[in-house]
Amino acid sequence: MKTEHPRIPTCTYRLQFNRWFTFAQAREIVPYLRALGVSDVYASPYFQAGANSLHGYDITDHNKLNEAIGSQEQYDAWIAELHAHGIGQVLDFVPNHMGVAEPGNKWWMDVLENGPSSMYAPYFDVDWRPLKSDLRDKVLLPILTDQYGRVLERGELQVRFEEGAFYLAYQNQKLPIAPGTYRLILEMALENLAEYKDEEFYGEFQSILTALEYLPRRTETDPEKIAERAREKEIVKRRLERRCQEAPQVQRAIEKALAQINGRPGDPRSFDRLDELLNAQSYRLAFWRVAAEEINYRRFFDVNDLAAIRMELPEVFDAAHQLVVDLVRSEAVTGLRIDHPDGLYLPKEYLEALQRRCAKVLGIPLPKDDRAVYMIAEKILSGAEKLRSDWPLHGTTGYDFANQVAGVFVDTSAEADMTRTFHRFIGHTMHFGHLVYAKKRLVMRLALANEVEVLGNMLDRLSEKNRWYRDFTFEALARAVRETIACFPVYRTYLAPGQPVSDEDRQVIERAIAAAKRRNPAIEESIFNFLRDILLFRFPENLDAQGREEHMQFVLRFQQFTGPIMAKGLEDTVFYIYNRLAALNEVGGEPQQFGLSVDAFHERNLDRHRNWPATLLATSTHDTKRSEDVRARMVAISEIPELWRRSLQRWRTVNRRWKKDVNELEAPDANEEYLLYQTLLGTWPVGANGAPAENVGPEHIERIQAYMTKALNEAKLNTSWIQPNEEWLAATRDFVAKILEPSTKNKFLPTFLPVAQEIARLGAVNALAQALLKLMSPGVPDIYQGNEVWNYSLVDPDNRRPVDYKVRAEMLSCLSSKRPEDLLQNWPDGRIKMFLTQRALHFRNEHVELFRNGDYLPLRASGTLADCCISFARRLDRHWAVVIVPRLSSRIGFPPVGDVWKDTAIELLENLALERGREIFTGRELLIQNRQIRVADALSILPFAMVTS
Repeated sequence: MKTEHPRIPTCTYRLQFNRWFTFAQAREIVPYLRALGVSDVYASPYFQAGANSLHGYDITDHNKLNEAIGSQEQYDAWIAELHAHGIGQVLDFVPNHMGVAEPGNKWWMDVLENGPSSMYAPYFDVDWRPLKSDLRDKVLLPILTDQYGRVLERGELQVRFEEGAFYLAYQNQKLPIAPGTYRLILEMALENLAEYKDEEFYGEFQSILTALEYLPRRTETDPEKIAERAREKEIVKRRLERRCQEAPQVQRAIEKALAQINGRPGDPRSFDRLDELLNAQSYRLAFWRVAAEEINYRRFFDVNDLAAIRMELPEVFDAAHQLVVDLVRSEAVTGLRIDHPDGLYLPKEYLEALQRRCAKVLGIPLPKDDRAVYMIAEKILSGAEKLRSDWPLHGTTGYDFANQVAGVFVDTSAEADMTRTFHRFIGHTMHFGHLVYAKKRLVMRLALANEVEVLGNMLDRLSEKNRWYRDFTFEALARAVRETIACFPVYRTYLAPGQPVSDEDRQVIERAIAAAKRRNPAIEESIFNFLRDILLFRFPENLDAQGREEHMQFVLRFQQFTGPIMAKGLEDTVFYIYNRLAALNEVGGEPQQFGLSVDAFHERNLDRHRNWPATLLATSTHDTKRSEDVRARMVAISEIPELWRRSLQRWRTVNRRWKKDVNELEAPDANEEYLLYQTLLGTWPVGANGAPAENVGPEHIERIQAYMTKALNEAKLNTSWIQPNEEWLAATRDFVAKILEPSTKNKFLPTFLPVAQEIARLGAVNALAQALLKLMSPGVPDIYQGNEVWNYSLVDPDNRRPVDYKVRAEMLSCLSSKRPEDLLQNWPDGRIKMFLTQRALHFRNEHVELFRNGDYLPLRASGTLADCCISFARRLDRHWAVVIVPRLSSRIGFPPVGDVWKDTAIELLENLALERGREIFTGRELLIQNRQIRVADALSILPFAMVTS
């Protein structure tokens, strides 16, 4: 397959690789994807990761394919099949962090073995000089399931010997023992060999101990000493292994020493030597729940098993990109998706370096716009924030579009009623801005405490060096940092050394500082001014080079921490609490904005068309809180505010008997119950006749229970991951089971099912309209695996269940024999969504230039139901296509086709004035009179249309 670079996809299809979906299976579905109309697969990370990883973001080796997913031969066969069908591949690449929970990460294991003297120590973002002196030159490892002393004295930590090396075994973990500390074990073993003093192996054993004595210490950072240590420790291991092979007495003496060191449960003193040995390591073991305040390596958010790497260092960049660059060179990979760029030290510089490297290996000159290959980034945009125009990208991963397209289906006129119903049901008001502020502070206190402490300490050191600011106390400065981050309106800023501060960054920082001042009138204003000036690179004039460097380091470090705090406080906390209309609680969403007007939706599309015509358009992803079809149902609740209010009152009354008292409170609480009812409406199965299932089976109930457990722990109100309230969680699980129990005595289901039927119908119309808008809007539409038919998945891991491609391939092969009206009649089977997807993609593939370079023209509707449809045209020269979809279909009826549209019409622009057009889904010709398309004609058979020249 000959590729022109950058290769811009027509449509991507996301595949989640893991041990249950392999390269071999991916190869089998290539013909299906091509027949569907997909131009490029969009692959989750498939480099070596944890053996049981469902997602691949815990990479342990950037330069090796994941063995659990397949061999090199199977990978090559998959790529050959893609190329044979003309399909490209966008690969999800993870530059910010690595998985460190398994011994397969050789870089991390080397750091644990050798501390600051490891050749890989600079690769990881470890603070070897933390505030706590006991952690100096050590890494805090929060991997224990209980307090260290308890785990130790239960005998769960055991030192083992294998192939000349010692390691610590704990559950499924293997941690290296520092070679210099082998002496603690080997000296005991030497005593066990006293009777063999005259043997040759005894002298050799003594020689090994002497070699260990002269081994450079694990705190050495001189390059020559590091190289010497790396060389000599391996020689010692080989000598030790050889001694054990040639003299079994040595092996037995070591085993006897280990038996003594490993202790005996019930005898606390027997663990003293093991305790001494572990205290001499380059790591300090800790209980995972209490480590947040002292952890001294940067993580991905608050995930202890994902350690950040310093991709800004050229040697780290080179080491981590060997395989991915080779795949770009061979054109196995034709595009890249960059995971979590906000975690990087200097995101723009990283993206530029990667584009340069790709251009080099492809043997092409770097284009003027610096975009050698198709590249998108998982950048979460907040509010009016725009993707930085100087980044060498083609766009984002599409969360912005997902939120906008969901918002346009919300009935904004119902905001007051929905808000009132929510507040009355939960018994109090809830202000979104105050909630975000409070939860970001909570996250800084519980999950990311050390990160903020480090920033406060850095700021304190800066203030001490300036006589104007040295009177500021550490606590006051640390609080100013916390309060400013809590008020940050976006994920992060992007200041860079030697570059002027952008207007966007200046506005963000000044807005955050102003908000922090307003919320903290008791804090001296000059402290916030001091922080503001540093964050804006306004350094004191008399600052020397070293001082400027220290100020710069603070700013760059500050920028890396605001993103995780926003993500954990907003996405992973507030979005499980602010449940007014939970469909709007999506990554990058702003649920305080109750929907989006049609005009605003067009404005966003026009902006994409002008500035990011190849950005990804997503509706479901591996990270969304719920699938596109669940969201399409849940937004429809806004169309029935009165029915929703009455139903809630009825459901609360009949279900109250199933609540339990936990610590004098009802479990689940009202807000949790409110979320549950929305979730049930979003996921309730529908039969072939369009009626909701009378009841659901154990599997569905377990899925809802698992979702509620996650939602409640994320909300951090009545329970949390760090401190699970098992009694509360059990009461909630029981509540779910009781209200869904298939029994004649169940009073909930008879009142629930009529609402579920209404929401299922409205949701289906929304979902079809949403799909067509995505497939025809400016950008590159993305389909998450399996979502070409109905998919009612919730947040991960629910959305990572296996996809049945055999069933989908059979559905697709039979589509051509089905009449559109039959597909609508049988809408619950999902074929209508697949039909829409295939037809739209084939049209898009046949008219690539129309969608890549054609105009985007918003069209207005007139008539009785003008508010109930969205329409736009794509035009290039004489070629054009007009898209028409319904919204707010509760005002129209189900299905929203034919004469129910009355006099509603789409007003065409003068340059689109033609007498007739063809509707691509039904093949019918439509008459166009007075520059109008009658919606009743366009939507006479199906509830969506595309009319083309």
